[in-house]
Amino acid sequence: MTTTDPPTQAPVRTATVALMGNPNTGKTTLFNRLTGARQRVGNYPGVTVERKTGALNLPDREVTLIDLPGTYSLAAVSADERIAIDVLTGHIDQMQRPDLVVCVADASNVMRNLFLASQIADTGLPVVIALNLMDAAEARGLRIDSDLLLQRLGVPVVPTIASTGQGIDQLRQAIVDALDRPRYLTSVDWPQPIRQAVGTIGESIQSTTGQSLDEAELLRLLFDVDSAIADRLPWSHDQRREQIAAARAPLEAESLHPFHAESVLRYGELGELLEGVITKPDQPRATRSESIDRLLTHRFWGLATFASVMFVVFYLLYFIAQAPMTLIEEGFNLLGGWVEPMLAATPMLQALVVDGLIAGVGGVLVFLPQILILFFFISLIEDTGYMARAAFLMDKLFSWCGLTGKSFVPMLSSYACAVPGIMGARTIEDPKARLTTILIAPLMSCSARLPVYVLMVGAFVEPHYGVAVAAATVFAMHVVGLAVSVPIAFTINRLFLRTRTSPFLMEMPAYRVPLLRDVLWRMWQRGREFIIRAGTVIFAMSIIIWALCYFPRSDAITQDYIQQLAAEQSITAEQAQSQIEADTAHQHAIDSQYIEQSYMGRIGKTVQPVFDPAGFDWKITVGVLASFPAREVIISTMGIVYALGGEVSEESADLRSAMASATWTQGPRAGQSVFTPLVALSVMVFFALCMQCGATLTVIARESSWKWAAFSFVYMTTLAWAASVLVHQVGSAFFGA
Repeated sequence: MTTTDPPTQAPVRTATVALMGNPNTGKTTLFNRLTGARQRVGNYPGVTVERKTGALNLPDREVTLIDLPGTYSLAAVSADERIAIDVLTGHIDQMQRPDLVVCVADASNVMRNLFLASQIADTGLPVVIALNLMDAAEARGLRIDSDLLLQRLGVPVVPTIASTGQGIDQLRQAIVDALDRPRYLTSVDWPQPIRQAVGTIGESIQSTTGQSLDEAELLRLLFDVDSAIADRLPWSHDQRREQIAAARAPLEAESLHPFHAESVLRYGELGELLEGVITKPDQPRATRSESIDRLLTHRFWGLATFASVMFVVFYLLYFIAQAPMTLIEEGFNLLGGWVEPMLAATPMLQALVVDGLIAGVGGVLVFLPQILILFFFISLIEDTGYMARAAFLMDKLFSWCGLTGKSFVPMLSSYACAVPGIMGARTIEDPKARLTTILIAPLMSCSARLPVYVLMVGAFVEPHYGVAVAAATVFAMHVVGLAVSVPIAFTINRLFLRTRTSPFLMEMPAYRVPLLRDVLWRMWQRGREFIIRAGTVIFAMSIIIWALCYFPRSDAITQDYIQQLAAEQSITAEQAQSQIEADTAHQHAIDSQYIEQSYMGRIGKTVQPVFDPAGFDWKITVGVLASFPAREVIISTMGIVYALGGEVSEESADLRSAMASATWTQGPRAGQSVFTPLVALSVMVFFALCMQCGATLTVIARESSWKWAAFSFVYMTTLAWAASVLVHQVGSAFFGA
């Protein structure tokens, strides 16, 4: 009897398709329609530009769809544009060159959008044109002959309305056909001087570096003012300038200025191709967007509307998030309380699990409600088209110091929490303005600082000066960061980033009804990304701080306390131990001694002289150091060092009383009160300006780099120390200690 092997299936062919287009063309909505939930989000290697890929299942093949950053041109100056040209030319590590490019064009502005398609043609990749937003074009009275456009361009042209799904099936089929039978856009018929200039640059690169670049990259070197393509070459700055200038010289002699020739020639050819393709109405129709803009971009009513919108967003972000954040916090407290007695036999394991692991995970997840709510509203504002109007209105207020109009939303959001605020800076296209915004966002007085203000004001300001001054003090603390952030942004921009003020150009997209599906999907992606990428580092930091506060753990501290209690009350050691086990006050006193002898306590005493000019004793210094993962940790830390336990709150009368009665035990101030209204103000100013949030520091590193995260930590800590010292020293000179 003979057997035969089962027939083998033909291997599934894989392909990579790049999705490109101008901003505000509905590209992301189209990407979501094509991929659904089969998406992955990350960063391109070595840069902070977001990389979004998705699986597009087609007959007999698997296709990876890459959503490239929205860009008007392949002029590789910004990081987003550099990524686009690097992907198309195959210069991204661990990523194959695309087999096909789907260029998404706005049907209401075909010529400008096809400018990018014309540049893509230079790369030699096959192209499919997705003529999106057909409904917006029809609303303006435009009629587009897509069949004639297909004949003129020589590549598939598919009319789509991504928001409704119209044309998606036809686009899928066009992708299948284009992968099987590639069709290419015809590149511009460049004049001979330009061809010679491209050849000159190519030969120069080959002879001086031994490298060769694609024609698309050579054109970018020729046409762009300062192309990032040259960064890939081992040229010095002088070599770059000399070699490119030598190639451009013949063009200028032919009256073909390299910075203008590309636009003139490309638009000239596109004008001929589009002749007769687009029919416009005799009388241009006033669009709904133009009518709305008369109100929303008005110099007065526009600002009033924007202020109202931001107030609502901020109010909802601050107050809606409180309930789920409290629920998460209480849930982890209950979990810790449930686990704690199970591990009573092994105190170190108990502390690690309860105070380290459970508290660490809770410290990550407690930020999630604010992140989800913020990105829900940011997605709504973006998808409706209002974000562009808001940026336009706010730009004049921020441009002088290196920010843009879009910096306002992340800064405002940071008043609730800097973590979602920094993540919200992704809407800023200018990479330097985005970085400046990220670096100053933590200066906004987030909700985690409020418990510190409440504790200090309630204990040392209100009893001396009344409710009105107390309220004004809390308000002033919220303004401190904002007041400092503007000159800080100006300094960072001028000294470190060295950016020049440039005109603010922004396209005003049409107003659209956002798709709830896209809004929720983007919200979910940001929340998941925070947990996966930032949460692990935050969790690790929490464990490290716990270890510093726990070790070394000598039983001698407990035994000494037992002997001291037995001697004071003339009882046996066994009776003293039973009394300690029954009275939490004794347990809190022992915990206070443990933290004093811990590595954190020792570090606090060592660095206390640095904080002495600000009026901080070693206990305040320990609270400052222990608060690095989260500012509000100072409340529980102060409760421990003052032998009240870590469960105290900022409203605790016992904690306020213990702090008010604390005195210096040694030095020239021995016997004097540690806390005075001036010291309380100094502490609040320090917390208002200092980088004491592991989550924020981690997110800065993820959104920029660890170099800038370290810079942020150093400059904010230095600023906070200097400001608190200034407050205490000047206040002491004028008003006395």
